[in-house]
Amino acid sequence: MENKEFTYKGLTLNGFLALFMELVIFACAIFLFVKADGNSWYALPAGILLLLFAICMSGFIKLEPNEAKALVFFGKYSGTFFKTGFYWVNPLLSKKSVSLRARNLNPEPIKVNDKAGNPVLIGMVLVWKLEDTYKALFEIDSQSLAPVITTTARGGVIRSLSQAFENFVRVQSDAALRQVAGCYAYDNPDSEEELTLRSNAEEINERLVKTLNDRLSMAGIHVMEARINYLAYAPEIAAVMLRRQQADAIIAAREKIVDGAVSMVKMALDKLKDEGVVDLDEEKKAAMVSNLLVVLCGDEPAQPIVNSGSI
Repeated sequence: MENKEFTYKGLTLNGFLALFMELVIFACAIFLFVKADGNSWYALPAGILLLLFAICMSGFIKLEPNEAKALVFFGKYSGTFFKTGFYWVNPLLSKKSVSLRARNLNPEPIKVNDKAGNPVLIGMVLVWKLEDTYKALFEIDSQSLAPVITTTARGGVIRSLSQAFENFVRVQSDAALRQVAGCYAYDNPDSEEELTLRSNAEEINERLVKTLNDRLSMAGIHVMEARINYLAYAPEIAAVMLRRQQADAIIAAREKIVDGAVSMVKMALDKLKDEGVVDLDEEKKAAMVSNLLVVLCGDEPAQPIVNSGSI
């Protein structure tokens, strides 16, 4: 069972039953002290009962849903306690509380270079939870890295394990996001088949979740969901890339306009010929095509010129 999480199978009592027994022990100790009245035969067992009472009081455990306690017996991992409610266990076991609830992480966007070498700002939000208490507490140095939240009167410290896990996830998520973002271009209008950060969000998110779980499995942490929630070019190239996107849009619009204009000109010439409206030679056809294309493709409204002479 080394290096694996397992459920604690040692002595466990109902907390209320154990509390009743503790009160009985305390009452017996008080009775013996009163009865002693200078007689050491009563004082000695009374002291032992009080010592037993003080030691056993540290054995109580209260757990809410999605909480757990890792139990350690003088440095040896004895299992993890998952039962919800009020219980009593061996008081010599040290207890390390951890939360199994899902948590969000929404770090600030970071600057990375995409596959094409362009600097982009990218951010993500992820949902994660603790799944393996043994790995979380003993495979990574979470306990010494946890920030101090309070100091006891005797000079001891109480550390926030939850904050330590969040810091670990934050660092690994930063590295995973840089790794994934560097494998894809921000955008590639020349190829519709290539995956890009802007156009293939679902595929990128799936790879991001897999990369995060590969990195965080050593700490017993599972990422339930990860999504890119911010994506933009870095300020130093944003203006240039905006002009490029505008140029691409203008070219695409012009191509569509020209295709439509050519089809309309062809339709006009065919209809004039089929209905015998006018008989045009090649030179006049070329002039008509030129005029129609100018009218259909121009940005400004056409200014007609009435020709009173012959066509």
